[in-house]
Amino acid sequence: MSAQCEAMVKQAAQAPMSLFERYLTVWVLLCIVAGIALGQGLPSAFQMIGKMEVARVNLPVGVLIWVMIIPMLVKVDFGALHQVKQHWRGIGVTLFVNWAVKPFSMALLAWVFVRQVFAPYLPAAQLDSYVAGLILLAAAPCTAMVFVWSRLSDGDPVFTLSQVALNDSIMVFAFAPIVGLLLGISAISVPWDTLLTSVLLYIVIPVILAQLWRRALLRNGTAAFDAAMHAIGPVSIGALLVTLVLLFAFQGEAILKQPLVIAMLAVPILIQVFFNSGLAYWLNRRVGEKHSIACPSALIGASNFFELAVAAAISLFGFDSGAALATVVGVLIEVPVMLLVVRAVNASKPWYERRGATA
Repeated sequence: MSAQCEAMVKQAAQAPMSLFERYLTVWVLLCIVAGIALGQGLPSAFQMIGKMEVARVNLPVGVLIWVMIIPMLVKVDFGALHQVKQHWRGIGVTLFVNWAVKPFSMALLAWVFVRQVFAPYLPAAQLDSYVAGLILLAAAPCTAMVFVWSRLSDGDPVFTLSQVALNDSIMVFAFAPIVGLLLGISAISVPWDTLLTSVLLYIVIPVILAQLWRRALLRNGTAAFDAAMHAIGPVSIGALLVTLVLLFAFQGEAILKQPLVIAMLAVPILIQVFFNSGLAYWLNRRVGEKHSIACPSALIGASNFFELAVAAAISLFGFDSGAALATVVGVLIEVPVMLLVVRAVNASKPWYERRGATA
């Protein structure tokens, strides 16, 4: 690893949790209130925004999603891919949980809770859409926030960077096939051209643009890179919050009629978080990885790239869909539930190391 890359990794490992990251749940709750109020007070304005589409892509949301996603992808160093061999067992666990377990376990949980347990209490017309949203959420592994969770659990920053780079590389090719497969198994019809367009717009193009921007910034040194990331951080956050306000403006009527729908959608997400993080944590211990590797491996398997999930849900099913609402529930509970997971892996470190796991 170059000295420049080492300095960036070290700084990322030491950076404090931002105000936005710490209180993400509070901001989302405020967006729910603001969005519902605005949607009820200015319905014609939001209907006009909803109609601003080209090829089924909402233009305002498309711009907002790019502003959200690209700064996060700029932080990802795909040059770190060669580092995966240093902890191949931990990487193997990460890939197994993220791609062979997580999307499929969520599809099962969505079927159990949305189509069975809670079906009598949810709007029948939205059941398939809720399932689709949960699948989209699980098929997008975490990109940016996993650095925060790894830092809070004293995770190995180099391993965290390399597994994020590898996951994002796989996501470019695997997101659409996995989503298409699971939606097909769930008997949910989705136009493949729309799904592939979403992947192109919200994964492929942002990755390319982000990496070109990253290279341009790094040519001026790490100080220029860090200054740029600091400057665009609030803009990215603002775009996320505006998107959530728009979404809840369209969802307001449904939420007011059935306010418990968010709590019901949270149940399968919570179960998935604890199941996948626990599975990855245990598997790393079984294969003999260090605690500093097991933590980020477990945490990336539990959290989601919710910005991508929200974008894909809106593109595929629309602002007022159950799919869009389901993905936003993931945003709502992300911070408190992941902080619980961080606390659990930190508290269990003596148990983890008692077996004498080796690197």
